[in-house]
Amino acid sequence: MDGGQRRADAAAMWRALIARRGGGSRVLPEPADEGAAMLKALFAPLTDPPSAADGLLIFAHLAQSLDGRIATASGASRWISGEADLAHTHRLRALAHAVLVGAGTVRADDPRLTVRLVPGPNPARIVVDPERRLETGRTVFHDGEAPTWLICAEDRAEAPPPGRAELIPVRRGPDGIDLLALLRTLRARGITHLFIEGGGATVGRFLAAGLIDRLHVAVAPLLIGSGVPALRLPEIATPEDGLRFEVALHRLGEDVLFDCAISRRRPIWR
Repeated sequence: MDGGQRRADAAAMWRALIARRGGGSRVLPEPADEGAAMLKALFAPLTDPPSAADGLLIFAHLAQSLDGRIATASGASRWISGEADLAHTHRLRALAHAVLVGAGTVRADDPRLTVRLVPGPNPARIVVDPERRLETGRTVFHDGEAPTWLICAEDRAEAPPPGRAELIPVRRGPDGIDLLALLRTLRARGITHLFIEGGGATVGRFLAAGLIDRLHVAVAPLLIGSGVPALRLPEIATPEDGLRFEVALHRLGEDVLFDCAISRRRPIWR
């Protein structure tokens, strides 16, 4: 199969996945090319109808160094993984109805959270900032490229929202926003496919609460030695208390992607 046909096969698979995410046919074509086969293996589970009682399918992504860091001690994270993983992240955005990040990610990276590297729709952008500590000039609040929802605690909703963002108050939980209340709010707004893009603390909170269906972790051939850990999770007593799951490995350029079937399970915390 020549290069043009391989690209056409992968493009056809991607169009089918986008249509499926939008409620289209559940039947996907049989891939004739390795690239299209990887698209189907990676993304077909993320376009399935949600099976959880809350009506959402929640997937997350992290890019980390080989020694488990997502940023240096100064917070620099561009770019730990390579171009293939960056395109992969944009595909995850395109398959989501909404992409969610914590305030720390917006403060460190000022991301646009739009789909630019692959064909597909922009998701709604959700920024979780319980205390309203973010500066109001951040890109997602003003660019108008997609709806932006600023999630804050109910007692921090007095000030007007920044720029074009919509302010959505949610009740507090034991450690920031009550995640179950947040998910109910999102589901009421029509969200069924939610992508948790970062950072490590935010992904860790959803994982610790047993609220991740699928986790993609891109591991780069890079050693940083110190810096921000990929995940921040409560302490467990023994390795047996940790979380084991089915995993598939894929090459993304120089990076290795771990496709982890978490299925809403969580470790046994102390």
